[in-house]
Amino acid sequence: MDSAAMYPPPSAPPASMFNNVPGYEGLVAGGGKCSVSAGGFLPPPMPLEPVAPPQPGPVPDNWCIPSLTEDVARQAFKAYADSHCCYGSSPAENGLITSMEPFNTFRYRLETFTESRSTEWATRPYKGEQPDFYTQTAPRPWEVQANPPSLFTNHKQEIQVPFTSSIKDCHSCHGTGEKPCEECHGNGYKPCWVCNGSGAKNEENCHHCNGTGRDRCRNCDSRGSENCATCEGKRQLLTFIQLKVEWTNNIEDHVVEQNSGLDVSDLQSVSGKELFKNNQYLLYPLLGFPNQAIAEASDRLIKEHQSKYAQTSRILQQRQMVELIPITKVNYKWKDNSHVYYVYGNEHKISANYPDTCCCVIL
Repeated sequence: MDSAAMYPPPSAPPASMFNNVPGYEGLVAGGGKCSVSAGGFLPPPMPLEPVAPPQPGPVPDNWCIPSLTEDVARQAFKAYADSHCCYGSSPAENGLITSMEPFNTFRYRLETFTESRSTEWATRPYKGEQPDFYTQTAPRPWEVQANPPSLFTNHKQEIQVPFTSSIKDCHSCHGTGEKPCEECHGNGYKPCWVCNGSGAKNEENCHHCNGTGRDRCRNCDSRGSENCATCEGKRQLLTFIQLKVEWTNNIEDHVVEQNSGLDVSDLQSVSGKELFKNNQYLLYPLLGFPNQAIAEASDRLIKEHQSKYAQTSRILQQRQMVELIPITKVNYKWKDNSHVYYVYGNEHKISANYPDTCCCVIL
């Protein structure tokens, strides 16, 4: 009989393999629970004490960015041209600036730092650990202590829930610790690679296998079996409930339309002058902000975040920031033709349809 038939193919652990833990009813291997919310995360408990209402933050009064000088604009353009091997230097060096227009704009950024938790049954090879199932009542998912990272830092952690572990026979190998060797399919031998299993080569007995047509399987040392990958040959598994904790910094930006012609997506890679920044457990919208578009964006995004993330996670902290991003539209002439480039951000990045390019061939 084929030895592989003695070992059915590996499958997910059966539900009967896991104990019934109060507070975790319906939990299955690989995640899933009848009371989880969308996305598989467990809704956090309600705060034990009423949360203090959010308070408005101070509003700054310095809204000015010094105008960009022609020298700075020209140097930024030269650096831009120098960074492209296929760009000629003439437009940047000899182009005549005819006018410069500021289109400085505001960017509002909201960060909501959350903690989410999900649970699943898990297993690992049993290596002598003392099982603790029912020695005490298992803590609920949000009662398990975790080590949070610094605020507004993404991080993940997996924790074995205390008092949920027990020892079970391995479901993959039925407690034998072995599985058929995948190289030889449990036979211990493979067809000889010299004679392709015929036993003969050039009308003579194969010198490699002595005419047997078989070659010893080196993967299992001709045993026909190897250690079970699930239990690593230990025959038993430690089963336990695994808690997955995920800290996520959810970031959303709103840039006020500036009508300069510069693509808003270009501003994602630059910084501006920080005008305002505050953080607390739950933020208060910047309703008194001088720019109405920023005030409306703050009100809308804060409400959306607090409604959205409180359903599936615990909000730990929120942070909001307003930046004034410098944007200058530079009009210039080169070879009697008019052209435009943009200088934007504290980094003085350039966006331009450069008029002097060539085809580069790199050997």
